[in-house]
Formats: sequence, structure tokens, C-alpha cells
Amino acid sequence: MASFAPDIGRHELTFADKVRGLQWALVLLVALIAGIGFAMLYSAANGSLHPWASRQMTRFAIALVAMVAAALIDIRYWFRSAYWIYGIALLLIVAVDVHGRAGLGAQRWISIGTFQLQPSEIMKIALVLALARYFHGLSAENAGRIRYLIVPALLILAPTALVLKQPDLGTAMMLLAAGAILFFLGGVRLWVFGVGALAAAATAPLAWSMLRDYQKTRLYTFLQPDRDPLGAGYHILQSKIALGSGGLWGKGFLLGTQSHLSFLPEKQTDFIFTMIAEEFGLVGSATLLALYVLVIFYAFAIALRSRSQFGRLLGLGIAVNFFLYAFINMAMVMGLIPVVGVPLPLVSYGGTAMVTVMLGFGLLMNTGIHRDVRIGPLGESRLG
Repeated sequence: MASFAPDIGRHELTFADKVRGLQWALVLLVALIAGIGFAMLYSAANGSLHPWASRQMTRFAIALVAMVAAALIDIRYWFRSAYWIYGIALLLIVAVDVHGRAGLGAQRWISIGTFQLQPSEIMKIALVLALARYFHGLSAENAGRIRYLIVPALLILAPTALVLKQPDLGTAMMLLAAGAILFFLGGVRLWVFGVGALAAAATAPLAWSMLRDYQKTRLYTFLQPDRDPLGAGYHILQSKIALGSGGLWGKGFLLGTQSHLSFLPEKQTDFIFTMIAEEFGLVGSATLLALYVLVIFYAFAIALRSRSQFGRLLGLGIAVNFFLYAFINMAMVMGLIPVVGVPLPLVSYGGTAMVTVMLGFGLLMNTGIHRDVRIGPLGESRLG
């Protein structure tokens, strides 16, 4: 999976250098996973490109252009714009409460013409950018002092609280998890995490009281899915039936009974991995899992080669985000965690999630292209 390494020891990167420095193997892996998604959306519509597969293909084509553009922009631009991007994302989340569109019991989208934008998805990337910039300028000594951790903690908690209000427990979990991991990667001492865990335990009763009734029901159902098999437990029970019925090789493309007889809910979005397991069995689902693992390892390899702290943290944050997407969705449909509504990256139907994931990969490739660029505390740089 080696990529072209331009000689940038004595000059600024040219446009041609950047194009040759793109990690085309990663682009191929991303396209392959997206192709699996197109096929499953075609199957979900009973052998039709409409309404899901054709739209997803169009979104992927647009997102692919955006991904390449994000990769070619100077990394210093992303560094200087990190806080602005975070601020815009936060304002969009606030705007959801004022002008947001409700769906499935939650208010998470803003209508922009015919396009439905979910700002909480954008925040997943914006938060990584902001934390990467903050910890880039923080010394190892100051990373162990509480007063220097108040600002990044607020960067995490502010959008998390707003997203919980929508309510969107899955995205809130991802923001907290990604933020905590970036704290660790940024050099924060382990005792700080211990204090945070104690604080979380102390506020657990308050957090429980703030949950909506349906969210509490989901937690009860996770602990005992058979308590309401035709109500709250229906989704996860049907998911488990479909997962098990696929066997080793699956029932065949377009032949999944649980999905095509409409027993499997949200088969085009949250539960699409269950559909893959039913039609292609353990072999098919394991193949997709292997592709995800390859992407994550490749992402870590790219990020760790960056000479700047900002580049490393940005790349690692994107890799962590992608891992959380895949892990939470797969664990959810297998009944290992409560149902929280996180899409399967590049496979589930959804515009904002697709664009967000692809932009994230664009930023990841950006760190690879500019891996030898050393960034100063204020964004100034020199080539290593």
C-alpha cells in the first residue's frame, strides 16, 4: 500500500506533487466498500436502482470530488480554519433546534433546498479538526494540567449536550468517545481519565433522568430483548434472526427473506449489515469487516507518518471516527450494544454521513501528502 513520496525537501509542493501523492490504494478500498453499499441498496429496493442506490451513487460521485479536493488543499489552510469550521458546525447544530426538521421522533436535520443536512455528522469532523489544532500547540507538560484541558473539554461537551437534546444518543456517544481518544493521543495523563470516569459515574443518575422514554426503553430492551418482542424488541430480534439465517454462505443476492418480506426494519440504513449477513452469510460479512480493518490500518499508517502533531492527530482522529462508525453499527445490529442509530460507513443510505466520511478521508490523505510539512504553533510551516 505504498504511495508516491514526492521529494519536498527543498521546495513547496506543486499541484502535480500533490496529485501523485494521493493514496490511490485507499481511494480504491473506499470505492470498493461503497460499491458493496450500492449493491445492497439495489437489493433492498427488490432489484431496483430507485429510490436508494441511484441517489447513493450520485452522492458518492460528488463526495469523491470533495474528498480529492480536501486532500489537495494546503494543510496549513485546514490548521488555520479548524476553529472556524468547528464554530460553523456548532451554529448549525444550534440552528437545528430553531429550524430543524423532525423525523422518526428526533429533530436532527436542516432543509437546504431539496437537500437534508444533518449538522451533527459534520461536527464529527469539525471536532477532530479543533482538538487536533488545540493539542498541536499544547506542550507535553501543560497536557497534564487541568486548566489547559478546560477548553478542549468544552469543545467536546458543548456539541454533545446539543446533540443529546435532539435527541441523538449514537452521535453523542461518538463525539464523547472520539474526544476522549484524542485527549489520550494528545498526551493527557491517565489520572485525568480516572477523574472523568468518577465524574461521569456521579452524574449518571442525572443523565438517566434526562433520557427520553424511548431511549430508556431501548436500554431495557438491550438487557432483555424478549420482554416486548412485537414492540421495543422487534428490531433487534428480527436483526438477530436475519443474521443467523444467513449461515456460512448466505441465501444469495436478492434472496434474503427477512429483508424482502419486510420483517427487517430500516434495511437501507441502520440494519444494512444484517441484510449483508443474510444474503452473503458469514463469508460476506467477514469480507466487509476485513475491508474495514484494512482501511483503518491504512489510515493509522498514513497518520503516524506525519511529522507534525496536527497532522498526526487529525489523521488518527479520522481513523478513530471511521472505526467508531463501523464498530457501533455492527455491535448494535448484533445486539452487543443498545440500538442507537449509527449508519454503517459508506454502505448505509444517507447523504450527510457519506459526504462526512469521504471528507474525513480527504483530510486523512491530506496529512499523507503533507506529511513532511512541519507546522508551527500559529500555522507557519517549513518542509522537513
